[in-house]
Amino acid sequence: QLLLRGSGIADAAPPPRKSATLNLPPLGSPYLVIDNAMKRFEKPTGLFRNLAIKSGISQPMPVVQAVDGVSITLKRGEVLGLVGESGSGKSTLGRMAAGITIPTSGTIRLNGKPVMSDGRNARKITTRIQTIFQDPFASLNGRMRIGDIIAEGPLAHKLVTRAEASVYVKEWLAAVGLDPTFANRFPHQFSGGQRQRIAIARALAMQPDVVVCDEPVASLDVSIQAQIINLLIRLRAELDLSLIFISHDLSVVRHLCDRVAIMYRGKIVEEGVASTIYADPQHDYTKRLLAAVPVLPEAAE
Repeated sequence: QLLLRGSGIADAAPPPRKSATLNLPPLGSPYLVIDNAMKRFEKPTGLFRNLAIKSGISQPMPVVQAVDGVSITLKRGEVLGLVGESGSGKSTLGRMAAGITIPTSGTIRLNGKPVMSDGRNARKITTRIQTIFQDPFASLNGRMRIGDIIAEGPLAHKLVTRAEASVYVKEWLAAVGLDPTFANRFPHQFSGGQRQRIAIARALAMQPDVVVCDEPVASLDVSIQAQIINLLIRLRAELDLSLIFISHDLSVVRHLCDRVAIMYRGKIVEEGVASTIYADPQHDYTKRLLAAVPVLPEAAE
């Protein structure tokens, strides 16, 4: 329990949802369904490169198979931990789930409806899934004030009016444990932990049902990690959120997730209830990951 001490998080409740949440399945029902998702990255080649390849002068560019036929279901109201080492494909899978990256093949549906449009120029067509990124220093526009950053999406999608935006932003800042008067400041005036709270407020201000958390505490100090994790736990309960929590840190995932999926080389090699995975891992890769988790020595008596 060392990880969760001393959060100091404010208890302000988030503002009520203003968008209609219709036809949602009951808690525990399948909600975000990823079916046989695949993503290959290959560098496009020009005419001269193609001719060189055909004539044997040049070698074909390597193809990176980031995600290889993954099928997984996120139930409504649960927290699913997606765990693996760097390069395992977990962040790519998360970005496909969020509608940011177009899958090479396979389908991703939220409550039975596609997350992205069809065709070569596919784009995200739902606001019900939002993402919290790893680096709070890069994910916030340094030229915009915090209030404008949080209000931009809700205004664009008509979740609030311009007359309501100022109060709405202040409510979300209070909900993530920040002073509402911070709305007029710029990102460079905040610490890493404060910036990540702002990023959380920006994502939740869109009133999503699912939030993809892509290693949201990896760049923060351990004490600040505890605060952000506690914040996510509280907001998840208050808003009935479903979370995909992506991490390489099994000790963090253990405190937050109901279910865990282990990714290795683009595939899910083991999946199950978090307590079961930690107590009795079946796959050799999962066993190696657990064996690598540092254990604090017991205090001398």
